[in-house]
Amino acid sequence: MFHLILTACLINQAGACGPILLPQGDAATQEACLSQAQRISDAWLDARQDLAAGGTACEPTSDLPALPMTEIAPGILFFAGNPVQLEQSQDGRIANLAAVIGDTSVAVIDSGVSRAEGQEMYAAIRRVTDKPISHVIATHMHPDHALGASVFAEAGAKIVGHHALKLALETRAQTYLDNMERLFGAQAMIGTEVVLPDIAVDDSMTIDLGGRVLDLHAARTAHTDNDLWLRDRATGTLFSGDLVFRGLTPIVDGSVLGWLDWLAKAPQPMPRLVVPGHGDVAGDWQDATAPEIRFLKALVDETRQKIAAGEPMSQAVPDIGAALQPLAGDWNSFDMSVARNATAAYKELEWE
Repeated sequence: MFHLILTACLINQAGACGPILLPQGDAATQEACLSQAQRISDAWLDARQDLAAGGTACEPTSDLPALPMTEIAPGILFFAGNPVQLEQSQDGRIANLAAVIGDTSVAVIDSGVSRAEGQEMYAAIRRVTDKPISHVIATHMHPDHALGASVFAEAGAKIVGHHALKLALETRAQTYLDNMERLFGAQAMIGTEVVLPDIAVDDSMTIDLGGRVLDLHAARTAHTDNDLWLRDRATGTLFSGDLVFRGLTPIVDGSVLGWLDWLAKAPQPMPRLVVPGHGDVAGDWQDATAPEIRFLKALVDETRQKIAAGEPMSQAVPDIGAALQPLAGDWNSFDMSVARNATAAYKELEWE
């Protein structure tokens, strides 16, 4: 297969250009790809007035930059993100990403921090299969998981998310894009857009990839107010999104009590593999979740103690962080995350 690559350049920043893979141009031969290159690239640029064309080419799949994805179970491709906070990453590729290949189509589970990462994920999938990518399942709103979706949407995939995801992305879209550009530079984020979901999961739903069924479930407020988790029936693999952190310090952006409630109910049937939002894949539910439960319970206990003692939040937050220091060895990016968690927990628990 050959793929249309547009070199897109920022109009207001000389020399800042990047490759844009346009999946509408995928073709069996280079000649067929080139024959439609001008029309497709012009149409894409017409909707993006901040970009100009720097040329087009048609490249074989084998020549495209591709994420290093491995098969962790039959038909499941997995990319391991670097489990640190975005501010400590050189490229923002900190989230775990996955793809499930069915008999007739493919589902992507989270799409990365930028269009560039999404494109490399697309290329990695295309090295394995040419089946259509029918769905992108966004486990939640955070930019390290959700900003690479546009290339898949242009390939015809439907974006699936929690029923609260659309509003969450709409209200944060520009902030996310501005923050990622500030961290990683405008050139790295060329073509990156926030794509809103086409399909909302109110409680649960299934996706059939042709002989392979995924069960999707919308969680109550936990890590965020828009967490989605899913299970692949064929392999018993559970994809938790950021409901499960391993290695990277968990971040409370929803409800610490709601998160603990979710973790307290082990899914049935028990998963054979747990793919967390960050960190290593686990072969056991207990192994996957015990450190996170221990951390969140300690956060709740210490916060309640400070509130009961009458400490104002300004004093309680550093005190909670100090009290949690014995747990720091279990987690990356601990010091930069614990104050944020203490603040969120205090705001929630002071109203108990």
